[in-house]
Amino acid sequence: MSSYQLALQQLTDSALPTGAFAHSLGFESYVASGVVRDEASFGVWLGAFVSQQLSYSDGLAVRFVYEGVDLGELDALLSASLLPRQVREASLKMGLRLLEIGAEVFPSAELELYRDLVRRGLADGHQPLAFAVVARSLDIPLAEALAAYLFTAVTSLTQNAVRAIPLGQNAGQRLLRKAADDVAAAVERISHLTPDDFGAVSPGLEISQMRHERQRARMFMS
Repeated sequence: MSSYQLALQQLTDSALPTGAFAHSLGFESYVASGVVRDEASFGVWLGAFVSQQLSYSDGLAVRFVYEGVDLGELDALLSASLLPRQVREASLKMGLRLLEIGAEVFPSAELELYRDLVRRGLADGHQPLAFAVVARSLDIPLAEALAAYLFTAVTSLTQNAVRAIPLGQNAGQRLLRKAADDVAAAVERISHLTPDDFGAVSPGLEISQMRHERQRARMFMS
């Protein structure tokens, strides 16, 4: 077993208390409008989310951390590119929790540097950056870190969809199996993206995330 395998499992476990269970990241707006209503339609949404926002924003940010891009610069780019307020706040809420947990469980000089930037108001503390800093300090290879990050997001969203639509537990597992192929394709896609690609997200997805802020009734914070 590789030295980092158990640490990676802990870092990506659904029991890690980052608050992911409280976020739909936009799919709840589609549920409210009836566009997402069953296993098949949620699967379409999830595939689009992986290939768009998770690839061109979070995933590319993880790769840039591994390539040594300045953390303060990346943090500012994420804050600027996440236009929907709720999604930006979700990234920060989960990121700050991950920074706190990481400091206790996976301490490193690089993680402390990012936490210091946040404490001094020079960075906001985004989830993908916190994850990448911890993963890199554990010597987890980039491809494995990317796949783990993307699949963890997919798992959280699917669990939330099981409650919100609602879907059966077996349907959730079928969705995760299919999403594994989407994640593998996303990891390959991210390896070829350039800095100019950063933040390229479907306008329809962003609009749905903005609409959630004023949705009359909702289960999730985003």
